[in-house]
Amino acid sequence: MSINPVTLIQIEWEGSYKLSELPQLMNEEIDYGIYQVYGRHPVYGNDFLLYIGKADYQTLGKRISQEDWLYTNDSNNHKIYIGRLHGSQPLTEDLWSTYIDLAERLLIYTHKPAFNSKSIASFPDKELQDIHVLNWGHYRALLPEVSGLRWTSKLDWEGYEVFRYGDVVLPSEDEVV
Repeated sequence: MSINPVTLIQIEWEGSYKLSELPQLMNEEIDYGIYQVYGRHPVYGNDFLLYIGKADYQTLGKRISQEDWLYTNDSNNHKIYIGRLHGSQPLTEDLWSTYIDLAERLLIYTHKPAFNSKSIASFPDKELQDIHVLNWGHYRALLPEVSGLRWTSKLDWEGYEVFRYGDVVLPSEDEVV
């Protein structure tokens, strides 16, 4: 097994926002990223993770308003959480867009929101194997840490054995520092 460097994507989450507050998320400089929609589901109940989406070429406010959330029976009770990429180094526009896309896909596959069934069915296993997402802030029902190593086929169990006492290999004298 070769070891590839892991791509770390960090997301700072905030919210909750109501659908009526979407105009607050139209800042052309910062309002891009990933969003979560919580609301009523007929099977799973109230305040349930319904959907994870992305906004990378238009603001979060504009993108979310294009969805049909306003026209559901429970639109007044929907809660929206937004996640923006953050880190120590700025990203190029292309890399930033790629990170948003990869993080959204891994989060959808891992959490399986009720209204993302199409995205769950088309999981890009190879693309996500070395992606690692850290969720910070108000990430709600999301796991704080999601790794493509765990959720893809990269570490499938073929060829692995349970370690047994006595099977431990000690380093040679040349390897001891």
